[in-house]
Amino acid sequence: MHDHRQGESAVTWLYPKLVKGEGSDDDVVASARPDIASNGMRQMGAQALQSIGDQVVSAKTVLPWLLTAVGAPGSLLAFLVPIRESGSMLPQAALTPWMRRLAARKWAWVGGAAAQALATAAIAASALGLRGWAAGAAILAALAVFALGRALCSLASKDVLGRTIPKGQRGQITGIVTVLSGAVALGLGLSLEVWGGDVGAELLAALLLGAAGTWVLALIVYATIREPETEPGESGDGSSWLGRSWQLLRHDPTFRRFVLVRALLLVSALSPPFVVAIGVANHGGDLTGLGLFVIAQGVANVLGGRVFGRLADRSSRLLMVWCALGASAFIAAFLVLLQVPAARDSEWLYPVTFLLLAFVHLGTRLARKTYVVDMADGDRRTEYVAVANTAMGVLLLAAGALTGLLAIWGNEWALVLLAVLGVIGALMGRSLPEVSAGSARAA
Repeated sequence: MHDHRQGESAVTWLYPKLVKGEGSDDDVVASARPDIASNGMRQMGAQALQSIGDQVVSAKTVLPWLLTAVGAPGSLLAFLVPIRESGSMLPQAALTPWMRRLAARKWAWVGGAAAQALATAAIAASALGLRGWAAGAAILAALAVFALGRALCSLASKDVLGRTIPKGQRGQITGIVTVLSGAVALGLGLSLEVWGGDVGAELLAALLLGAAGTWVLALIVYATIREPETEPGESGDGSSWLGRSWQLLRHDPTFRRFVLVRALLLVSALSPPFVVAIGVANHGGDLTGLGLFVIAQGVANVLGGRVFGRLADRSSRLLMVWCALGASAFIAAFLVLLQVPAARDSEWLYPVTFLLLAFVHLGTRLARKTYVVDMADGDRRTEYVAVANTAMGVLLLAAGALTGLLAIWGNEWALVLLAVLGVIGALMGRSLPEVSAGSARAA
């Protein structure tokens, strides 16, 4: 018992050193207020472990290399990002009625983490035991299970965060997790660069098995969160989840505008692959090293995590606006520099642009996650998160198809469209209401 109290005391001392309160704790129920520090540390620990795994199970870096290493057909590469990203968003509105029936939402996160651990282990087993079409199909099937587990974690994490942590601290928690995952990504990327040898299926399978272990540790930590249990909510009013989602979008203008703004902010998410494709076309295979882009993502997370986390707590609305403008400006500068032969032939133009876009994309992600958690309470928050993510899953597929069509005439045209959409999103974002604790205190 003495050791337990000492551990709690250490947590109580460390948490305020990491997270600065921007507002009161009135938006957290009284029974949960004594556990804010311990719950915050547990969520940071579990989500940091999950983020470590995410650096390995990446549809933009590691998994494309894995499919190539096992001899899977190149056509399967096109399915990685849609399955990983849209697959984790589309089911969320359908999962909401079930989620509302849970008194403690942390168990949904635990189940989602277990699914991701098993799916990651299955991907590793496929890499070791299969080749060609069979390996590719098995990896994609496991990735679909992974995405479903991620949908549960995404939906539950924001709900648990809102129930246990007050406004003014939520963005900082996400920011600290981002810094930790960025440090891991940086270490992984540097290790791959130092390795310098063939990054084969066996090495990637070993990394994947290690990543599966991080999700097991994460679910153990997350299960210890002291979430205030409430009476299970009703599963709905008898209408289908699709009908309820449509009604929410139709009758809640603020929420509808947020979803539209978030869709327009896809500029920083969708543009990096086109930058890489242009670089590869101009430099052959010199820009295709796995470590290089893992390093760029890690540097962006380490540099931006704490800063963007605090800015999100002050005004997540303004952070969305400025990051969208930043992404559009970086794309415009990149397109201009492509017209200059010396810049176009430089090996630094493409990784630096990738880094800058990863940096502002991080700010966009932290801002919109904090905004949607702060804008509602209780089961309304669960619904907001689910419907927004399901709508984004559909819009992500549509935007990917549209930019892919434009890319037939040249990757530059896809980037032009994304830059224009980013500016429109920033202008619309200015009209969103302020919901952050920092902006309310300033007012």
